[in-house]
Amino acid sequence: MSRKTAIVIGAGIVGLATTRALAKKGYSIKVFERNQRATGASIRNFGMVWPIGQPEGILYNRAMRSREIWKEIGDENIFWYDPAGSLHLAYSADEWKVLEEVHACYIKDRKLELLRPMDISRKTGAVVSKGLMAGLYSKDELIVDPREAIANLPTYLQENFKVAFHWGKCVSYIADQTVYIGNDEEYEADLIFLCSGSDFETLYPEAFSKYPLTKCKLQMMRFSAQPSKWRIGPALCGGLSLIHYQSFKSAPSLNLLKTRFEREMKSYLDHGIHVMVSQNENGELTIGDSHEYGLSPDPFDKDEVNRLILTYLKKFARLKDWTVKESWNGVYAKLTDGGTEIFFSPEPGVYIINALGGAGMTLSFGLCEELINDL
Repeated sequence: MSRKTAIVIGAGIVGLATTRALAKKGYSIKVFERNQRATGASIRNFGMVWPIGQPEGILYNRAMRSREIWKEIGDENIFWYDPAGSLHLAYSADEWKVLEEVHACYIKDRKLELLRPMDISRKTGAVVSKGLMAGLYSKDELIVDPREAIANLPTYLQENFKVAFHWGKCVSYIADQTVYIGNDEEYEADLIFLCSGSDFETLYPEAFSKYPLTKCKLQMMRFSAQPSKWRIGPALCGGLSLIHYQSFKSAPSLNLLKTRFEREMKSYLDHGIHVMVSQNENGELTIGDSHEYGLSPDPFDKDEVNRLILTYLKKFARLKDWTVKESWNGVYAKLTDGGTEIFFSPEPGVYIINALGGAGMTLSFGLCEELINDL
């Protein structure tokens, strides 16, 4: 009996996670990517696999399953990873109150610790001690370098599952379980998966238009490698991150904190800024980010946004080298109704997976495994 065949369009993290899930089910797979390598939002992020940001239940379980898969592949020396965990810092009583409430809400099911300043200093030397009141440490978070990981995953899939990658191939249209490329290439498959990220205008635009989709542009920076191989330890987050992630909505006093931020830090909220920092294998630091929503994001980075991010970072991070070596922006698809993904079939044999928002690295492996298993 011949193997079932599948085509995946898009070699970002959602496309790669879909490919892995299909390969595990025994499919013979071709992947088509219009660029010579992945260049979108999947490589333009912190590389944070971030269960702490997901609410209890399906999403947290999905994030933890994704973490298992990242670690499983990383353990085969496909890419570097660091199970560094995360540390949310409090420099005011209302931030501390939120951390206490989050800790109380999740302590039964998650590996969380409320830390006093002295305990924090034992975990990291990268935190400003002046005014520090407390921190919430989570062991769940894992860091990869997205540029390395996304670049190396295709080789892993080729070598382990004989997946065929076709780079620089832009799909013109899909019909009757056949993918058409230009005027002279066509490929049939039992199943076709479209994982096109922020480009939801090219294929099946009418189908996408039925969903409340927008785009989110974020700005980020990278600092030079820290001297003498100095490490910051866990990924670090300031108080603004507490009002960004869904999981922290479990804190009853969160709205009071948000009200203060709206009064005192309006420019930050206007640009959707919350500030975090992670470190890659080479010691470089990734810093961000902002959130600008709209179907046609401004292609130009705003110096004001980067300056606001750096100003806030200096309130909680004490680093050895603050040299900015790179800055960039990324754009991802996001649902405006609070949904966490879209999965639908615009025609028989064709499926679309998209709109994971800013949680692609955290949720894709778990989500795509669930969806393929359900099929």
